[in-house]
This record gives sequence, structure tokens and C-alpha cells, in this order.
Amino acid sequence: MTRYFLRRLATMAVTLLIISALVFIVIKLPPGDFLTLRIDELMAEGDAASAAKADFLRAEYGLDKPGWQQYLTWIGLWQGPHGFSGLLQGDWGWSFEYERPVIEVVGDSLFMTIVVNIAALLFIHLVAIPIALYTATHKNTAASHLVTLLGYLGLATPSFLLALLLLFYLNRWFGLSIGGMMDPAFEGEPWSLAKLGSVAGHMVVPVVVIGLAGTAAMIRRMKANLLDELHKQYTVTAKAKGLPPTRALLKYPFRMALNPFIADIGNMLPGLISGSVLVSLVLSLPTVGPILVQALRMQDQYLAGFILLFVAVLTVAGMLIADLVLALVDPRIRFGGRA
Repeated sequence: MTRYFLRRLATMAVTLLIISALVFIVIKLPPGDFLTLRIDELMAEGDAASAAKADFLRAEYGLDKPGWQQYLTWIGLWQGPHGFSGLLQGDWGWSFEYERPVIEVVGDSLFMTIVVNIAALLFIHLVAIPIALYTATHKNTAASHLVTLLGYLGLATPSFLLALLLLFYLNRWFGLSIGGMMDPAFEGEPWSLAKLGSVAGHMVVPVVVIGLAGTAAMIRRMKANLLDELHKQYTVTAKAKGLPPTRALLKYPFRMALNPFIADIGNMLPGLISGSVLVSLVLSLPTVGPILVQALRMQDQYLAGFILLFVAVLTVAGMLIADLVLALVDPRIRFGGRA
């Protein structure tokens, strides 16, 4: 198991290095840079910024260097301006737009992003798995047909539209303000039970909105997998030997049906984050989604690059966790190569 873990860890490091290069290339593809856009805006407003000033600022921030040198500076293999040491040394870079280190711009937003999306991930599993178990074992009932209908609605309804509807009607009918992550009175205040309660109350709607589509998809897939496993010979034999129905369901078919969902852990977190960008904008959530949109628009390369790489790290780390859990659950995986 240790060799398997080290092998997957090495693969993860190489994958992240390749992804970081692709992220930087994508960010540098549009013509110009942050300073070009900023000076164009100033000139459009009547402020005739000189080309000399632009050249000075490009040299000051290292934007006049070749692309490969800027990339090596970003990841920490080349000494950058202002003592910038790079990602490998724990320096996340400098945000040109905010004129602050990237860590100061995204610090709180990263924490809230992780909290919201882990809560959405838990919501998906805690809601989808029991419903899938029930509908798979109670076919052609009114409850099963109702869940199927709700699943189609969940898949068909855009998350941002659902967020807008809840934002309007909850405020109109119940007077609830669900924008943001806490009541304005707690902004800047130290953490307390009242503040935690406010955050928990404000998280309900974002978690439901972000996780609804994933819940609907997971119910359908889990139900289909369970129905396939329930008709296999080993399940019929277990029941014929007198194994209680609940134990026969959970010990064999349920465990086999879980494998695809464990493998999907790596894809779900980044999918939730990318899918929650519009929801974050609608609900005014302090996550990295709105910051990423603004950074890409303004070509703030270090800020946008770090956020995209952060999503990639979540993907690769999630896949590593999924592989390890699968290896523990199913020994055929970790011994497959040896066989």
C-alpha cells in the first residue's frame, strides 16, 4: 500500500507541473497584459498615460520578460521582481489590480470556498444515497416516480436561476436576507457562537442550490447501479441463504455500487467550484469565483493563475484520495499491477 501511495504521489506532482504550465499558457494567450488594459482605460477616461510609464511598470513587475521566464518566476524556479520567490517557496504572487499579495486577496475567500463546497459535497451524498437506496428497492411506487420527476427538474434547472428565485421569494414571503455568508452586523467581528449560527443559516441556500444538480445526477446513477447489482447472482444467492434484506443490500450490492462514486470524488469538488461561480455572483458569496472572473477580465495573471491552479490541486488531490479509498475498499485495485 505504501508503494502504491508513493507512486500515486509522484504521478500527482508531475501532473500538477504540467497543469501549471497549461494554466500559464492559457492566461498569456490573450494579447496584452494587465498594464496594457489599465492604461487603455485611463486613456479612454482622458488620462494620457505615457508609454514610458507603462514600460517602467512592466519592467517593475517583470511583465517585459519572455513568457517562459515569467512562468519559471511564478512557480519559483527563477528569481522574480520585488523578491518574488514563487509558488514552490510558498509565495503566491502579486495581484496587479489589488496591489496586494495574492495570499491577502484570496485568503478568506479560499476558506469560504472550501467550506461551502465541502458542505455541498456532504449534502449531495447524505441526500442522494438514502433516496437512491429507497427508490432502487421500491420500484414503480409513487415515491419512486416523484423522485425521478424531481431529479429531472434538478438537472434541468440552472443553478443561478434557482438562486435568483430563492433570493426573491424567501425575502418576499419570509423576509429572509440570504445574500452573503453572514449578517452584516457580524462583518469584521471575532468568531462567536452567534456568528457561527449566522454563517450556518446563510449557508443553507447556497449549499442546496450548488448541490442540487449533483444530487439529482447521483440519485439517478446510484439507482441504476443498484438495480444492476440487485439482479446479479451473488445477491440472489445471499437472499436465498436467509441473509436479512437490509444486510444483503448494504454488505454486497451497495458496496459494489459505491465504487464509481468514490472514483468521482476528484471530479466533484472542482466541478462544484466552477459551477458555483454564477451562484456566488448572484448570492454575493465571498468565494474565489467572483475574484477569478475579475482577474481573468483584467488579465491579473498571478491572481488568476493561482486560483486556476488551486482548482487543479483540488482535482488532483481528490483523485489521489479517491484512488486510496478505492484501494482500501477494493483490493483488486492495489494488487492489479502485481497480478
